[in-house]
Amino acid sequence: MPDVEDVPLLPILAGAVVVTTIVVVAAIIQRGDRYLVTRRQAGVHLAGLWEFPGGKCDEGESLSAAMARELREELGLRATVGAEVLTTTHEYSDRRVELHFLRCQSTDDPSPVLGQEVRWVTAAELADLEFPPADSELIRKIVGRSADLLVRRDGPT
Repeated sequence: MPDVEDVPLLPILAGAVVVTTIVVVAAIIQRGDRYLVTRRQAGVHLAGLWEFPGGKCDEGESLSAAMARELREELGLRATVGAEVLTTTHEYSDRRVELHFLRCQSTDDPSPVLGQEVRWVTAAELADLEFPPADSELIRKIVGRSADLLVRRDGPT
């Protein structure tokens, strides 16, 4: 049996584990029947997944100011930030994300400043793309609403 001095020590965590909450904004920009989405770049959390454009709020920054800043910095868009459509919180293994989806309007064409892939997709196409788990509730609402509209339009009159 080894001496006590030779036994490796393992840290013991006492109390609750502190999980960082990150406040994030995401833009719902719709033109006709299409929604603007971008693909997360390699080397970032959830790389390769699709998302509604946006990003982290800086400390003390309002949701609308953060949204306008993120759209300008990432896509070169000047946008009018509208109402909040949905707020959701999602727990990842290393963080908690408080995600605020805001309806936005812009007549500018997106220019991917960071080189990210950009697409305009229909509601049906949203369901075929891989998004972060935090986006799932919004995608279900958009896809469901689109299906409801199609049923009404194509149904008996």
